[in-house]
Parts: sequence; C-alpha cells; structure tokens
Amino acid sequence: MARIKVTLIKSPNGILKNQKANLEALGLHKIGNSREFEDDATVRGKIFKVSHLVKVEEI
Repeated sequence: MARIKVTLIKSPNGILKNQKANLEALGLHKIGNSREFEDDATVRGKIFKVSHLVKVEEI
C-alpha cells in the first residue's frame, strides 16, 4: 500500500473544533511537524477536512 507524508504548513489558530480534532488525530501540533501514514480512506478523510492547513506528499 502507498504511503503519504502530511506536513502542517499553516497555523491552527482560530479553526473549527472538528478541524482541531482532525489535526490532533493526525498527530500534527506545530507548524512544520510531519507524519507518515498508510494511504487509506480514513486518513484521506481527515486530510480533506484540514486540506487548507497541510501539505501532502506521496512517498
């Protein structure tokens, strides 16, 4: 299965509660933090909700 790298590139200040919860679930807390995930539907759904705050790269 493919892997993706998700990096927080914008500040989460002032975002909605569900968006904050998705960032917490992805493990992104500070700008510049990156995490690698298996590319599946649950992770893609979380990324979709915060797509304006993160950068996604395929590994």
